[in-house]
Amino acid sequence: MPPNVAKLLSLSPMYKAAIIGAGASGCFCAVEMKRRHPDWDIVVLESAPAPLQKLAITGGGRCNLTNSFNEVGSLREVYPRGEQLMKRGLREFDQNDCMAWWEREGVRLVVQDDQCVFPRSQDAMQLVHTLERLMSRLGVRLRCRCKVISISDLRSSGGCGYHISLASGEHLEADRVVVSVGGCSSEVLGRILPQGVPLTPTVPSLFTLRLDDEKLRQLGGTVVRDATLSIAGTAHRSRGIVLITDWGVSGPATLRLSSYAARTLSQMQYKGRLIINWLSLNEMQTADMLEGLVGGSKAGGRQLANTRPEELTDRLWRHIIARSALRPDIRCSEIGSKGLSRLKNSLCADCYDILGRARFKEEFVTCGGVDLAGVNLNTLEVKGFPGLYVTGEALDMDAVTGGFNLQAAWTTGYIAAK
Repeated sequence: MPPNVAKLLSLSPMYKAAIIGAGASGCFCAVEMKRRHPDWDIVVLESAPAPLQKLAITGGGRCNLTNSFNEVGSLREVYPRGEQLMKRGLREFDQNDCMAWWEREGVRLVVQDDQCVFPRSQDAMQLVHTLERLMSRLGVRLRCRCKVISISDLRSSGGCGYHISLASGEHLEADRVVVSVGGCSSEVLGRILPQGVPLTPTVPSLFTLRLDDEKLRQLGGTVVRDATLSIAGTAHRSRGIVLITDWGVSGPATLRLSSYAARTLSQMQYKGRLIINWLSLNEMQTADMLEGLVGGSKAGGRQLANTRPEELTDRLWRHIIARSALRPDIRCSEIGSKGLSRLKNSLCADCYDILGRARFKEEFVTCGGVDLAGVNLNTLEVKGFPGLYVTGEALDMDAVTGGFNLQAAWTTGYIAAK
């Protein structure tokens, strides 16, 4: 080892473990690790002025910290990337373990009808203060405004453990390092991590879609309870609640689709065609529904605008009628087979040009990060780098909305600590 390097390392503070990133996963990992090893000197390094800033605004400040999973048929539905990791991880620390953990720490929880779990206080800061208090009480060192610029594997210079360089010019050394920098780009991760850690390019996930149709956007605030969205030319689709906005579409079905199609939409530069099935019925079911709605002697004399499916609002029904090149005041008996066919097509496959994506409130999730093929899924240790672990969103793993991303943060933090 060169003398100048040896001198530098001899002056660097020594830690048993250093955690990079004071987000949900990093802080949770620090608490669990310190409980297992009370004698360890553990430091959490955070570039922001305060820890857990993203947790504080999650769920509109209410913090959807997990999900009951009662309505999840397959993990692939909620974890488009990282399904196998979460299948193993949930055996170690699942949603029930998570809820019990927070309840033991004095955070009372409530499970909503949609199976999302929130603190009964409806205040994300209760979770933030709980983690801060636990770290302080256990003796975890928390250092904010400490930006890590690189992590070096000391084995390459004949040592052991890892050397951490900070933007301030300070240097640290740790036997073990946990990387929990959620939301970082793959370029930033590539600069921080030792050379040779495999990365998958990061792209945004969980966003709403901007659509090129002013007449649809004028229906902003309209909610459709059960619609199916898909991207033309792909197999990506999602079903659920759709909210029409003044820029396009949002709501759970849109966010879910953006998660499923995150990489595809990135490759398409967020252009393409969005197909909306307004009632989530196939063509035959829609044809039968329309026949029952507008056919027969009772409906024949009524105007089409006054003969709408109960699932659709009056304004949206009139919009669909116009998209079918029909007049709202046309009598049902005058529509004809061609008119019914156009109406069926508008209900089943209403197409809109995608102009781009829009960020969903304060939420921001990326897919991509440390490639799971390069990580031991049982321990989250990076293959070929003993003592280097990765958790949370720094992994190429992400989920749809509903508390699943935070469950992944708690689960992976727990596994790395263990």
